[in-house]
Amino acid sequence: MKRGDVLLNREKLIKKFEIRSKSYIIKFDKAMIKVFDDHLWSSFHEPLLYATYGGKRIRPLILMLSAEAVGVPSTKTDLASVAVELLHTESIIHDDIIDEQIKRRDRDSFHKRYGNNTSILTADFVFGIILEIASRYNDSRVAKELSSASIKMCEGEQRELNMNVRKVPWVEYLAVISEKTAALFQTSSKLGAIIGGGNEEEIDALAGFGVNLGIAYQIHDDILDWEMDRKFSNEMKFSNNNEENQHVTLTKLKEMANVYSENAKNSLDVIKESEQKEFLRDLADFTIRRDY
Repeated sequence: MKRGDVLLNREKLIKKFEIRSKSYIIKFDKAMIKVFDDHLWSSFHEPLLYATYGGKRIRPLILMLSAEAVGVPSTKTDLASVAVELLHTESIIHDDIIDEQIKRRDRDSFHKRYGNNTSILTADFVFGIILEIASRYNDSRVAKELSSASIKMCEGEQRELNMNVRKVPWVEYLAVISEKTAALFQTSSKLGAIIGGGNEEEIDALAGFGVNLGIAYQIHDDILDWEMDRKFSNEMKFSNNNEENQHVTLTKLKEMANVYSENAKNSLDVIKESEQKEFLRDLADFTIRRDY
């Protein structure tokens, strides 16, 4: 296939994703604003709006589609979808401070706008909202999954801090992205299945979908970073197949992104056929073909 045809197909895929996800995102944004309206009294209300502005809403989308894939309308998952997006938001605030990132979503990063002190307190406030949301569910698995994701994300961030100054085996790179990024993808899809009333096989299948999708998503993010500023060639060396100092090439990263995208789609085999299942499969394709 010619390069022009590949680009055209990618553009069609991205456009299709944006059209299909629009109604879900509108529904989610309304749910999030409703949660924020409960905190109009707070000095953190305006910063919350700034922190959550924009974004692809991938995690809430995964949660809502997963619930619908096992038979429950996504309206039943409004609060949980807000919780996973807020956990993502909290991690972004912290990440940007740690990485000294000054731009996020074409605007000043949160700490650049509000300063480190307010940023730290806002992230704490966000976590308080997440705890309050979890308390509204009678099923203790909701709180447990959110807690598990938070713990893994912190572990992943700490691993990344420790690995930036030395050579990194592929297995360690995979451990970082599995915790830092894929853990919340896994929680999103798993919570959707739990709240949707899925059986154990369906819950496990959708959890597998989430973790594989999250790994593919982060690898593709790193590919985009590589293509922009040669991030990995400057900062990290990887080894694979137990061969020390073997570099992971751009071709290798693309290969692995495809592998995990396919793994995500294969995880859905036990889920009954539906429009939502097909959307999840398309989401796995979008994840590794997006240009943002």
